[in-house]
Amino acid sequence: MPAAPLHHHASLLADLVRIEDALIASVRADDEFLTEVASHLIVAGGKRVRPLFAVASAAVSREKVGEASHEAVMGGVSVELVHIGSLYHDDVMDEAVIRRTVDSVNARWGNLRAILVGDFLLAKASEIAASLGVEVAGLLAATIGRLCEGQVRELQSMFDPKRTEDAYLASISGKTASLFAAACRIGAIVSDLDRASIDAVTEFGQRYGMAFQMIDDILDLTATEEQLGKPAGNDLVEGVYTLPVLRALALPGGEELRELLGQPLSVEQVDQVRTLARSGGGIDEALADARAQVDAAAAALAPFEGSEAAAVLIGAAEHLLDSGRAIALPT
Repeated sequence: MPAAPLHHHASLLADLVRIEDALIASVRADDEFLTEVASHLIVAGGKRVRPLFAVASAAVSREKVGEASHEAVMGGVSVELVHIGSLYHDDVMDEAVIRRTVDSVNARWGNLRAILVGDFLLAKASEIAASLGVEVAGLLAATIGRLCEGQVRELQSMFDPKRTEDAYLASISGKTASLFAAACRIGAIVSDLDRASIDAVTEFGQRYGMAFQMIDDILDLTATEEQLGKPAGNDLVEGVYTLPVLRALALPGGEELRELLGQPLSVEQVDQVRTLARSGGGIDEALADARAQVDAAAAALAPFEGSEAAAVLIGAAEHLLDSGRAIALPT
C-alpha cells in the first residue's frame, strides 16, 4: 500500500537512496549465492515505510526534516531487515509462490534455504541494532519476540470462525504493528529525544501499524492480485479470519458466511466468501476501525504541531486510509 507523503518529500527521498544502499550493503556476504538470496526481496522493491518512519521520527522535534543521521538510517534498516526476514518465513508457512510480483524465495530456492536466509537477515538486523546501543539492541530483540508471538496467536486460531476480535487485535499488534512502533522508537532513541517524545512517536507507529494491517486485511477481500502483488483471498485459503470477516459474521446474514468457514475452501468457495464479506457490511465496519486507529495515530503526534516530520507522518497515515478505501469501495 502506498505512503505517498513519505515519497514526495525531498529530504526523505534523499534518505531513501541511502536506505536502499545500506540495505544492499548489509546483506552482502562472502558467499555469492547467499548474497543473491538475501537480497532477492530487497531488489524486488518496497516502499520502505518502516525505515522512513525511523528517519521521520528522528526529526519530529525539529521544524524541518533535514538530512537524517547515519544512526537513524541504520536503525530503520535494522527494522526493515526484520520485516523482510519475516516475509521469507511467512512465505514458507503459507507456501506462497509470489511476493512483490516476483517469485517468493521458497518457490525459487526451496523452504530450507528460505528459512536459513530469513534467519541470516534477522541476524544482520540484530548486528546493526547492537551497533546502535544496548537500548536499541534490546528493543529490536523484544520486537522480534512480539512478532513471533503475534504470528503464533494467528496460527492458534486458524480455521476458527469463533475467533474473537480481541484475539485478532492481539495478533496484529505483535505481527505487524510492533515493527512500525519499533521503527519510530528507534529513530527517536538514536536522536536523543526526551522520553515523552519517544513514547509519542512509538504510539504513532503502533496505531499506524494496526491500521495498516486492518487495511491489508480488507484489501485481501476486495483487491485484485495485480493490486496486491500477491494472491487475493490468501487469508481465507490459509484459514485466517480477519477483522472484516469477523465483523461480517456478526452482522445479519452472517450465518451463510459461517457455514462456509471452518474448513479449507475451494477456489469457488473463496470467491463466494469474498463476495459475502464484501456485501455484508463488514468492510465498512473494518474501515471505521482503521479510521479510529489513524485518528489515534495523529493524536499521538499532537505535541509536535508545526513539525514538518510530524505532518509527513500524519499525512502518510491519512494516505494509507484513503488509498485503502479507494480500492475497497470503488466509486
